[in-house]
Amino acid sequence: MNFLALPKIELHCHLDGSLRGETIIDIAQKEGIQLPSFDKDELQKELIAPLECESLDEYLKRFSLPNLVMQSKENLRRITFELFEDATRENVKYLEVRFAPLLHILQGLDVEEVIQSVIEGMRDAESRYEIKGNIILSCMRTMSVESAFEVVEKGKKFLGNGVVAIDLCASEEESFCEKFVDPIALAKKYGYRVTIHAGETGIGKNVLDAVELLGAERIGHGVFIKDCAEAYKIVKEKQVVLEMCPTSNVQTKAVHNYSEHPIYKFHKDGIKVTFNTDNRTVSDTTMEKEIHLVDNEFNLSEEDYRIIYLNSVEASFADQETKEWCLAQY
Repeated sequence: MNFLALPKIELHCHLDGSLRGETIIDIAQKEGIQLPSFDKDELQKELIAPLECESLDEYLKRFSLPNLVMQSKENLRRITFELFEDATRENVKYLEVRFAPLLHILQGLDVEEVIQSVIEGMRDAESRYEIKGNIILSCMRTMSVESAFEVVEKGKKFLGNGVVAIDLCASEEESFCEKFVDPIALAKKYGYRVTIHAGETGIGKNVLDAVELLGAERIGHGVFIKDCAEAYKIVKEKQVVLEMCPTSNVQTKAVHNYSEHPIYKFHKDGIKVTFNTDNRTVSDTTMEKEIHLVDNEFNLSEEDYRIIYLNSVEASFADQETKEWCLAQY
């Protein structure tokens, strides 16, 4: 199959993990921000996580550098536009971008300004390219419950106007869901859709909790349902969609190599899986590359890809008109 020519849907992509190296250098030079190197090739070594990361926490260290240049309205708008522009080159038709607003208020922006700037960057790209998108607001599990309430409240006014969902991300500890039941419940009441990072680092029960306690409709990663029968059962029975990111999962050691990745086995057993980059820069990947890697290991058929594409459209948090447009692209 010609993977570049195929239309694609991406539901799990972090803004701060998907910056162009040259953009970081350009902004840093203009704003006097100190970088480890102003040589693009040298900087890439700081931005890209090695395939042999020791853990998710080591992988997450790669996000501190991009955040240095993501503290103004202009920069957030530009970086969002460029991510959508990059995605169009991979023939991505619909992209849901997630980010944690509270990481971008270090130089005086308020949360609403941060969210508005990202939406504007997305709209700039939609007006120029054949791509549509939405925004997912991430709450950091490493922050307080109050911070999650803040994101839910501040993002509320953008619901239906660019923002569609709430997410929990960052380091994964056992039973984290219990802590965030109230803010996620409030988010659902307001009309946010719910996707939760869970089962990325060896704790399959977190997926069960995310579905039962938080009402997750989709799960970011979910690899470790393979080791938790209850979580596996509820994901399959409720048709909870897994946003799978093969390269990222190898880097964080959720799996040791691509051949061990459960994405194809899950798909064949009737679990709904989707292809995603997670972080284009940190994982040094593209949607085309992720699909190619899975095909290389498991020999995807055209029917496999068609089913995954259709499931991705259906699982998206887009409105019906956008879903129909995406279906018409295939």
